[in-house]
Amino acid sequence: MTRLGILISGRGSNMMALSDAIRDARIRNAEIVIVISDQSAAPGLEKARSCGLKTVIIERRGLVREEHEQLLLNTLRQFDVDLVCLAGYMRLLSPCFTDAYRRRILNIHPSLLPAFPGLDAQRQALEHGVKWSGCTVHFVDDTLDGGPIVAQSVVSVRDDDTVETLSARILEQEHQLYVEAVDLVVRGEYEVVGRRVLGV
Repeated sequence: MTRLGILISGRGSNMMALSDAIRDARIRNAEIVIVISDQSAAPGLEKARSCGLKTVIIERRGLVREEHEQLLLNTLRQFDVDLVCLAGYMRLLSPCFTDAYRRRILNIHPSLLPAFPGLDAQRQALEHGVKWSGCTVHFVDDTLDGGPIVAQSVVSVRDDDTVETLSARILEQEHQLYVEAVDLVVRGEYEVVGRRVLGV
């Protein structure tokens, strides 16, 4: 059984998608053992509790990044977490953290990486006039949205799209793609060769 730790900063919709998929056996042999937020007011915390998930708040206030990440690592180890899933976690992780869970941290990002990393990816896509955007699940390394790509889903950009409408359609795809990617990683049916994830 793969023990998942989920890190959130906000509404936690991708966390809920993973939780629902585990409940419905679309992700097999996995369980969410801890949900950690760096924001005490994150709406996702109450959603997690309503599903019976254990939650912990580890705020950054008054801590340097290394201190905060050490508290995160201590908690993940306390719960024997095998795979870390970032679900709207709005912090860039340091090499100290990523080295501790190398190839065991997944993130979902609302663009077709390597295009439009970082914040406001949907706005970046509209400002650049691209015709296609989407979302990407990738392994996390110490670069910004730069780790090996596990899976991607494509969304067309419409002429009348706003940041809100494009974001909503991408989010629908995120909820499906993250489930598929986590299931793949839990099953171990892949191989990382350089920057490529093979066998997907």
